[in-house]
Amino acid sequence: MSLDARGSRLIQPLLLAAGASRRFGAQKLLHPLADGTPLVLRAVRNLQQGAGRPLVIIGEAAGPLAGLLEQQGIRYTVCMDAGLGMGHSLAHGAALTSKADGWLIALGDMPAIRPQTIASVRRAMEAGMDLAAPFYRGRRGHPVGIGERFRYDLEILQGDRGAGALLKRHAEDLTMIPCDDPGTLLDIDTQDDLRSLRNA
Repeated sequence: MSLDARGSRLIQPLLLAAGASRRFGAQKLLHPLADGTPLVLRAVRNLQQGAGRPLVIIGEAAGPLAGLLEQQGIRYTVCMDAGLGMGHSLAHGAALTSKADGWLIALGDMPAIRPQTIASVRRAMEAGMDLAAPFYRGRRGHPVGIGERFRYDLEILQGDRGAGALLKRHAEDLTMIPCDDPGTLLDIDTQDDLRSLRNA
């Protein structure tokens, strides 16, 4: 078991940011929010505030995104197989951080999750839970915590199947964390979703 500076289990935040943004019509992760902050940067900052320094996984064609992350001093890695689906990106990130005791997996297109919600999932993982996720009005949201018990399962993921199938298979092991945070369900896939973001 690894320990962080506080003497807690080492939970590594991963931010998946390798999507192609096809439905949005442009690189959505760079789209400015109302205060001018790029969407992905808000997601990174929330994750960092709630869980510590993240590793951002991007695709090979994400030149401007890589430039933004470098400018902000944000650690990132390029997944050459990202175009094959989210599973490849997640497997890539898990393999690069294999010494962690668990992972906190967030999505780059979900900028409205409150840092305190993220922190509640992190605390559950530090306490030794195998799986944990926030639940808003009975629905599972993000980010998702996955413990070292499932390290191999993460490292062999492929295609578009992310961690959702793993959580379904092991639903009895999932720690449900009630929250009052609609941002846990709000991902930005289309221009219309930005209106929902403003109301979140």
